[in-house]
Amino acid sequence: MHPELFHLGPVAIESHGFFVGLALAVGLGVLLLEARRRNAWDDRLIPVIAGILIGGAIGGRVAGMLDAATQDGVGALAWAWQNGGRSILGGLSGAYVGALLGKRYAGYPFRTGDLFAPAAALALAVGRIGCFLAEAPGRPTDLPWGITVDPAAAAAIPQCPGCVAGVPMHPSFLYEIAVLLGIFALLMWLRPRITAPGELFPVFLLLYGLTRFAMEFTRANEPVAMGLTRSQWFILLVFPLIAGRMVVLARRGVFDAVLPGRRTPRRPEEVTANV
Repeated sequence: MHPELFHLGPVAIESHGFFVGLALAVGLGVLLLEARRRNAWDDRLIPVIAGILIGGAIGGRVAGMLDAATQDGVGALAWAWQNGGRSILGGLSGAYVGALLGKRYAGYPFRTGDLFAPAAALALAVGRIGCFLAEAPGRPTDLPWGITVDPAAAAAIPQCPGCVAGVPMHPSFLYEIAVLLGIFALLMWLRPRITAPGELFPVFLLLYGLTRFAMEFTRANEPVAMGLTRSQWFILLVFPLIAGRMVVLARRGVFDAVLPGRRTPRRPEEVTANV
């Protein structure tokens, strides 16, 4: 693995930080393109975007501090604050709260989920490249595509006994990158088919939550109760809210254009006109 990507003179550029920055740029680019394509740009979006960036940074850091405190005690809080948060779920939660506060501050009255869902999916995929290069790959595996870490780099990857032992491990971040790219492509396909304002975002949350829950079984994160990790318990906690929202949307007919057998039948005069 490569915790340090390259050097600019005496300064080492860390892989994780570099790809987090690149992910933010990619996400912002997709968001602006979506806003332009939908003719939805409004100067009041600027505070909303700022709220997302600030809220995401705070959420990721706070989640990282809580995780460190529960694992290693209160004394680990300073380390976690200094090294920053790397919790995607915490970052998403913080970004959501930041968007709500930004909209309230700016008086922006419109739904923004359609702008942020594809941007978030692609940005997370890019950011996970840094995680793959700098963090513990995954749990040990006998599968032929298991990866091992060079002994020289193993010491630089924290909390990775498999790295030190040189055993093959799941490339769990590569799994997640592939899934996120698939989610991004699916959201692009759904764009013209789900026309209710803002409702691409709960679709993204549902897809990412389900796949992330499954992928946690290949991650190096330690289980905390009943064989499940903290991320899995968090997903279980919020999943009823997301699933409930999806049920409401389905009953309103939001997904009729994409669900088999749910398309609205054409009126007789429309059929006659096409003959």
